[in-house]
Amino acid sequence: MTHPPGQQPPQGGFGAPYDPPPTPVQPPPPPPGYGSAPPPGQAPGPYGAPAQPGPYGVPQPGPYDAPTQPGPYGAPAQPGPYGVPQPGPYNAPTEPGPYNAPTQPGPYNAPAQPGPYGHPPQPQSGFGPQPQPGPGGGGFFRRRRGAVIGGVLAVVLLAGGGIWFAGSGGDEPKPTAKESAGPGPRPTGDGGNGRTGEPSPAPRDLRAEADALNAGRRKGEAKVLWLQEGGVDLPRNGSDVYGPWIVGDTIVKAMFRTLSGYSVTDGHQKWSLRMPSNLCAAPSQATADGKIVLGIESGNGDQAFCNALQMVDLTTGKAGWHKTYRRQSAWDALSHVAMAINGDTVTVGRTSRTDAFRVSDGKVLWGELPGNCQPFGFASGPVAIAATSCQTAADDHKEQQVQRIDPVTGKVRWTYQVKKGWQVAQFYSASPPVVSLKQDDKWAVVVLNENGTYRSQLVGGTEDYVTECDEDLLTDGMSLDNCLGVAADDRAVYLATKPDPAARRPTNKVVAFDLNTGRTKWKAAAPAGQTMMPMRVEGGGLLMYLAAEKNKGGGIASLPSTGGTPQLVLRHPAAASAVEREFSLSRVAYLNGRSFLVQARISGIDDEAEKSMKSIVGFGN
Repeated sequence: MTHPPGQQPPQGGFGAPYDPPPTPVQPPPPPPGYGSAPPPGQAPGPYGAPAQPGPYGVPQPGPYDAPTQPGPYGAPAQPGPYGVPQPGPYNAPTEPGPYNAPTQPGPYNAPAQPGPYGHPPQPQSGFGPQPQPGPGGGGFFRRRRGAVIGGVLAVVLLAGGGIWFAGSGGDEPKPTAKESAGPGPRPTGDGGNGRTGEPSPAPRDLRAEADALNAGRRKGEAKVLWLQEGGVDLPRNGSDVYGPWIVGDTIVKAMFRTLSGYSVTDGHQKWSLRMPSNLCAAPSQATADGKIVLGIESGNGDQAFCNALQMVDLTTGKAGWHKTYRRQSAWDALSHVAMAINGDTVTVGRTSRTDAFRVSDGKVLWGELPGNCQPFGFASGPVAIAATSCQTAADDHKEQQVQRIDPVTGKVRWTYQVKKGWQVAQFYSASPPVVSLKQDDKWAVVVLNENGTYRSQLVGGTEDYVTECDEDLLTDGMSLDNCLGVAADDRAVYLATKPDPAARRPTNKVVAFDLNTGRTKWKAAAPAGQTMMPMRVEGGGLLMYLAAEKNKGGGIASLPSTGGTPQLVLRHPAAASAVEREFSLSRVAYLNGRSFLVQARISGIDDEAEKSMKSIVGFGN
């Protein structure tokens, strides 16, 4: 979200004023046989009861932005970066800042901005800061989406929903797999268009195009490792793309009805798996051993409904267990599905409820929790923090909380009560907990302690800030933990400023905010004529995606956590800048010295355009 011209907040203000509740909220008492008793000194009491005095709970370990988990994901990113029209912000009356923080100006969600990094306006997709891969894990990803915020880091996912489960019927279509042989992109053999059942032709072999781009490479520039086209005749309006997830030497994307695994080194298609129906939701991360659970539709056409789950081994491309579930209330039936993976648990969330399953075997772990408040979204990764909504007299679920929840038992470890009228928009980090909150056209970013108590609120000053997230960009699945433009560690929250759209050569800065005070620690300028977006913190340094401009390749840059001048870790070739700029709806992954841009949505003016649209480009040495 950005400040509209002429509506800049006074110096010292970051977003909308936000007063955190003065007293902590206690977790609800577990029912008989449900979890363990509350720790000593922690008052029991009903879930929806008034906030109780006293500590939130014991401090929780594990930093969020520490090496995160593999694979990125969340919902497909939307078109064009920085250009999605945003509701106009500001001029909200200022209120006293939280806990003696300076008074904050009213906030965010500026009107639509020009296209990414100074390009013409276009829809955006988002890069979400991705967790570090574990064994067999995925890459570090950032989405490029057009949600512009005056905010901070981003990484998380939604979950929620109440359900009864039934095994897949004996006559229900099953996923089908096919292996490919030989170098270069190969046909999946199952890229049907969903209308005629006819397989689409194989994507063209683009090695000659990659070689031509590399022929113009300059000293110090990386190579174009490989290119891949969409290659599938899609339904009208195109298709969201889920992923990528990186598992070992395989990068995986999911689109329409097919998952495809490619070699990270040469783009050779290693396997493909055909789903029985359309994909409709996915977590941003896979498990440490490369397993994932995807949301797929049950039925087709007008009868299609996002109420089925399919487990897949991303290493082999083999399908595992399959379940359907029942969406019960009106809120449940109408809400988007949000999925997250924490350890061996996958959560499936909707507005009024979350259900949890064991990834390895599909066992139901828990469903509706005690009390009036239910989680609707989680952040994937080692620390399971959730956004919860409480049913109110108006039945609008607008009273919300942030909770840390045990992903195996569903037990609430601590609760932070969000000020009435404010809603959880994104989790920028789970450890330390950094939460983006919104209220209509207002916006605030709050940092919590590891035990869920209030720590600080970011103070943005006169700068405009931008993040690109997955929130509300999907037709069904959505994500709360996948943003580009923000990252956090145990020292600071790092956020990108918004480039000046009127500048001839737009550029921007990265700003570090102190976790304890919310105030600026330092600012670092991007290279002239280019813009950079934080991805994650790794090895004591901040990794950022440097966007390509005309005749200038993009790349991956690094910055010490103390500030300074950005240094390029991987420079993409200038000869490929035109190709790189085509990935306006993309996610960025970086792992083991290779970077990948993956389109978050494939569409075109006709069948040929959508099939020939570039879907992945890989860079490396």
